[in-house]
Amino acid sequence: MGTYVPSSEAEKREMLEALGLKDARELYRDVPDSVLLKKPLDLPEGLSEMEVREKVGAMAALNRNYKTILRGAGAYDHYIPSIVRYIPAKEEFLTAYTPYQAEMSQGVLQSIFEFQTMICELTGMDVANASVYDGASAAAEAAAMCRDRKRSVMLISGAAHPDTINTVRTYCYGANTELKVVPAKDGKTDLAALKEMLSAESAGFIFQQPNFFGQFEDAETLIQAVHEVGAMAVMSANPIALAVMKTPGELGADIAVGEGQPLGLPLGFGGPYLGFMATTNKYMRRLPGRIVGETVDSRGERAYVLSLQAREQHIRREKASSNICSNEALCALTAGLYMATMGPDGMAEAARQCMAKAHYLADKLAQAGCSPVYTGEFFHEFVTRQKKSREILDALAEKDILGGLPLEDGESILWCVTEKVSRETLDVVAETVKEVLA
Repeated sequence: MGTYVPSSEAEKREMLEALGLKDARELYRDVPDSVLLKKPLDLPEGLSEMEVREKVGAMAALNRNYKTILRGAGAYDHYIPSIVRYIPAKEEFLTAYTPYQAEMSQGVLQSIFEFQTMICELTGMDVANASVYDGASAAAEAAAMCRDRKRSVMLISGAAHPDTINTVRTYCYGANTELKVVPAKDGKTDLAALKEMLSAESAGFIFQQPNFFGQFEDAETLIQAVHEVGAMAVMSANPIALAVMKTPGELGADIAVGEGQPLGLPLGFGGPYLGFMATTNKYMRRLPGRIVGETVDSRGERAYVLSLQAREQHIRREKASSNICSNEALCALTAGLYMATMGPDGMAEAARQCMAKAHYLADKLAQAGCSPVYTGEFFHEFVTRQKKSREILDALAEKDILGGLPLEDGESILWCVTEKVSRETLDVVAETVKEVLA
């Protein structure tokens, strides 16, 4: 394989011309120029492997790891029990790909089956797939599930995560589907605007619960409005919040999706994470990717098999609604272990602590001089507006605390609190903010 060349220079130029690009670097034009590696690493020649490892390790050590994290916006710092980290690191799982030879991979298949089962219990839906790449791609795949020949317009809430909106927009562009963004009002989906934008051409509507600003949407009203025009409702949910709030199934959603990172996956530089997808029996055959089923073998013993794969993804690809043929098996195993270890009571307690501590910090910040931007009910994220936002975040960083996410207006901060943050630390945060504002 060392001499294998996948494409010639002429073929590369032909592909770039078809894309309207001058060189391969233009494929990364959305990546900030400041983070692009434009020259080789500054390493002397002739170093041994041990010496290279030491020098690169020293570079990596320059990355800042904070003791306390008050930033969420899609990736959350939850406590992970040690067993959840230990088992996926075993080589039987760490090196295993999703199996094609089912008879050789019963353990991996069972782990996926258990993950699917727990996702169904968490979302209140009938069936779940083996996972997709991340929460944003799960929402985009759900949009593809909604589309049919007579309905080719998708709607998405402007209060959803910006990355989710952009990913859905990219998928819709590739499928010749129009995407309309329903504006947000007072931190939530504008119901009046949604009703005005819905029509007989609407295939579905995607909203996030809790939304990007941490606010609880009036989910039942949104879903009812969508169903009144015959469209499908897609609810993107925080899996930890699902332990204490009404499930998509209870609310009447047609599809439930979300980012599985809070389920035992540590924070990283972009992942890997996993997207979960679940739906009702009515739409089961529209689910993309893979579904593992339970059956019995020739001896009458329990066995697991790959079932309901969308064959057109492999064979009649021009009729496919999705091109996802894989899943995040190791991440799904980790998420399943987390849910099994925590149990319903443990996850509910984690959710209650997140919510209680977030409200405690919100009250403390209000006393310190920060103004709450939205007045609605929230889970573990909320937005405040204040002067000197940059100075506040810098002061917190000096105390080894990563503050909230600064929003585009430059004056607002999206804060997040999980069960890991102590009350004493939250008091330090509030006192630091008070000192800066004073």
